[in-house]
Amino acid sequence: MQLIESILADAAAVAAMRRDIHAHPELCFEEVRTSDLIARALTDWGIPVHRGLGKTGVVGIVKNGTSPRAVGLRADIDALPMTEHNRFEHASRYPGKMHACGHDGHTAMLLAAAKHLARHRHFDGTVYLVFQPAEEGGGGAREMMKDGLFEQFPMEAIFGAHNWPGMRAGQFALRSGPVFASSNEFRIVIRGKGAHAALPHNGIDPVPAACQMVQAFQTIVTRNKRPIETAVISVTMIHTGEATNVIPETCEIQGTVRTFTTEVLDLVERRMRTIAEATCAAFEASCDFHFKRNYPPTVNHAAETDFVRRVLGGVVGTENVLEFEPTMGAEDFSFFLQARPGCYFLIGNGDGSHREGGHGLGPCMLHNPSYDFNDELIPLGATAWVRIAEQWLATPR
Repeated sequence: MQLIESILADAAAVAAMRRDIHAHPELCFEEVRTSDLIARALTDWGIPVHRGLGKTGVVGIVKNGTSPRAVGLRADIDALPMTEHNRFEHASRYPGKMHACGHDGHTAMLLAAAKHLARHRHFDGTVYLVFQPAEEGGGGAREMMKDGLFEQFPMEAIFGAHNWPGMRAGQFALRSGPVFASSNEFRIVIRGKGAHAALPHNGIDPVPAACQMVQAFQTIVTRNKRPIETAVISVTMIHTGEATNVIPETCEIQGTVRTFTTEVLDLVERRMRTIAEATCAAFEASCDFHFKRNYPPTVNHAAETDFVRRVLGGVVGTENVLEFEPTMGAEDFSFFLQARPGCYFLIGNGDGSHREGGHGLGPCMLHNPSYDFNDELIPLGATAWVRIAEQWLATPR
């Protein structure tokens, strides 16, 4: 493993910053303290800072030489709305808020890389350090773009990373093409006619229509899309009724849809609407159909993925750069990849044995109240960022 010595020397100090961020988690678009910490550190290291993109986003600018070329490195900075079960010293001070996805660690790795890049500047061009808010449901990447991220900071490509529990520390994983799915929500309100449960012929019961609808949605997955394409339709909520002897007026269905391509998503949305409206008509009911597209699929670009694979292989050895199996989870780095070439890769977080005494009883998995980021990753992740930046700017386009 080829780690950078100056980053190793600063690892303890950066880990302390990571733990400070972990102890003071902030939710999407509320990351004021976190942004202040990031901006203060960058400024102390002589890095110019731009603030306010996406409300609480921070962009650091490290320049050297005369080349007009530029590359972007991204870390997300927000926490989750959940209560931490850990009781070690750096556990969350705020009930109902927790860094349960490792964004504190992502921030720390990029900060460590920033310090080295500013101190040594072994590159010709510009490195943009993108500290992005509101990944957890707020679409912070989209909001930074709306505020002019790529216009103010024109970069050839952008790269991002996420820690991955269960994969050994010292390993990376990536692949070209779709790696995370689109995230979408639906809400359907079926409108019938209330009646006494003993006199059902006097009403229009929305419940049988809902039951038929939920079953029919799965035929979209099994009969409408091609078998080699991927989609998940999950009905996760059905709300109706107030009394056992009353046929309700309405029934509400909610859930999520995940796909790897926009084409399949278009098909799913169209067929769900048709099924919902036709099913209601068959039961002499009606419905309001709402479909919300949150995050698009995260699709890595082939050339940039091959580039990152080579760089990471030089850091940890090719045998430790694995092929990533796509997941139906979602990631708003997808917005960046729609606008610029790039690659989103994974860094192994280990099996949880790094956690200190006082951790919760649950597993060290993402979005789990017993999770904690593995500080051993900071020198490795920072080294990877430095090498990606240096080698991108040194490689002819």
